[in-house]
Amino acid sequence: MKKLALHWKILIGMIVGILFGLWMTSVDGGAKFVGNWINPFGNIFVKLLKLIAVPLIIASLVKGISDLKDISKFKNIGLRTIGIYIGTTVVAITIGLFLVNIAQPGEGISEETITKLTETYANSSSVQSKIQEATNQKNSGPLQFLVDMVPDNAMKAMSNNKAMLQVIFFTIFLGISMLLIGEKRAKPLKDFFDSLNEVVLKMVDLIMLFAPYAVFALLANVVVSSNDPDLLLALLKYAFTVVGGLLIMVIFYMILVSVFTKKNPLWFLKQLSPAQLLAFSTSSSAATLPVTMERVEEHIGVDKEVSSFVLPVGATINMDGTSLYQAVAAVFIAQALGFDLTFANQLTIILTALLASIGSAAVPGAGMVMLVIVLESVGFPADKLAIGLALIFAVDRPLDMCRTVINVTGDATVASLVAKSVGKLGEPNPKEWDDNYNEVK
Repeated sequence: MKKLALHWKILIGMIVGILFGLWMTSVDGGAKFVGNWINPFGNIFVKLLKLIAVPLIIASLVKGISDLKDISKFKNIGLRTIGIYIGTTVVAITIGLFLVNIAQPGEGISEETITKLTETYANSSSVQSKIQEATNQKNSGPLQFLVDMVPDNAMKAMSNNKAMLQVIFFTIFLGISMLLIGEKRAKPLKDFFDSLNEVVLKMVDLIMLFAPYAVFALLANVVVSSNDPDLLLALLKYAFTVVGGLLIMVIFYMILVSVFTKKNPLWFLKQLSPAQLLAFSTSSSAATLPVTMERVEEHIGVDKEVSSFVLPVGATINMDGTSLYQAVAAVFIAQALGFDLTFANQLTIILTALLASIGSAAVPGAGMVMLVIVLESVGFPADKLAIGLALIFAVDRPLDMCRTVINVTGDATVASLVAKSVGKLGEPNPKEWDDNYNEVK
């Protein structure tokens, strides 16, 4: 009997988790039961993925750079990666602005709904912390993001998943230095990282055995902890505008894959689907990164020389889904609160959303911080920022799940495009967790 594919197992886990969550919401004490006895298993899974993210980035990136044997090749890959990421982000923001100006979801929000949302969320600690964090970022200098990229303590950077750019900087520095001391002297260190890379990839395979059960736990908890259904319904038009834009981005990616890599876009989505489903369940590009790297390398055929740089960088600076959401959310809030946005304001949104996406943390909720920065860039009244965030807070979590899928899909698409452009897109070579089991029996 043919073994059920991983993406089907994860999908079944998601569906059962949602249905179980809906059932538990109607049971007395159901939400507490899920929170106490089901959700911890989902949290353990996410922690395991985050646990191996930094070791995987270091091992994979050092291996990728040391295999190049030519620094000019790395420069070529780097410039193409940054250029394509900027291009896709601008497209995403433009699509978001186009849709929100046509649909005008903010025009349909009643004063009663605005009042209720404001009372429910405006003074919450989550909203206030996002505003404070955005203020801190805005008050820093224009080149602060460059300063933040350089760690003063490599071990400290490796201990913080939010310091992904610092880890990438240190690892690139290490990899280039290995190239410069010559192949013979670098061989012992290279062998160590090659071995570490194989071990961490095997850890990914083992963790993924638990994935269907983990997404069941994560989605059951999302359902039982969902907000007021009436408020969710009031924001449906806004939510559909965001989701519609995200779907257009998927079509855009598939066109790029079909035209430039000559791969079947449906095949591409099928190979990437486990990473996409996990991105939806965890709302975190960083947590999903180990799985994204494994799927792109082994199942799509992108060479490690490319994926080891493109994907970690993408998880940090390439946030197409989040940038699209910011464009829609900013205009939606302006429409609902009667704040007029000129054409110049909307061009400012494109530029600010692009800059805000660079270096933002690849973790749940980072989009809200970026949104505050975008709103302030167009002169939105500071005393209404909390009200603006409150308008979209009720549906932020489900939309965060959706836009993370687009972030991950964009990273994989760009990795494939860059690999094709430098002749590093080969045939898939999938591995299973028990490939070497006979050797250790």
